[in-house]
Amino acid sequence: MRTIKVQEADFDGGALTRALGAGRTDVGAVATFTGLVRGASDGVEEMTLEHYPGMTEQSLGEIVEQAERRWQVLGVTVIHRVGALKPGDQIVYVGVASAHRGDAFAACEFIMDYLKTRAPFWKKETTVDGTRWVDARDTDDAAAARWEDVEMRR
Repeated sequence: MRTIKVQEADFDGGALTRALGAGRTDVGAVATFTGLVRGASDGVEEMTLEHYPGMTEQSLGEIVEQAERRWQVLGVTVIHRVGALKPGDQIVYVGVASAHRGDAFAACEFIMDYLKTRAPFWKKETTVDGTRWVDARDTDDAAAARWEDVEMRR
């Protein structure tokens, strides 16, 4: 089971997590990540996310396929929001179901690291001083690069 959505609407992470294991007896672990808009302490009042419809979903699908080739994955859900968001709003959900926690944790972290560096999203922050486009961070590139040396299990 694979669900990938890019949407403006908020999501219910609990319902998404329950759906990954619902009715299945082969799922032994569901690892999740929920990202929130950070910023009030940095002066960010709003973050606007834009994407390239079609291309972004395809990119997310390719990232999930890579995770499925590397680990024993039984289900994946990726929801990424776009539009204007406020600090504290949910921005992204990644959930991975697997028979074992190691595969679930690793695949979830891999998807999030690759999503941050390889999925085409554009972020603009609004602060009291104006607006600015947010560039990729070196720490995000370093997080994604560490998976390049991880041997595929499948």
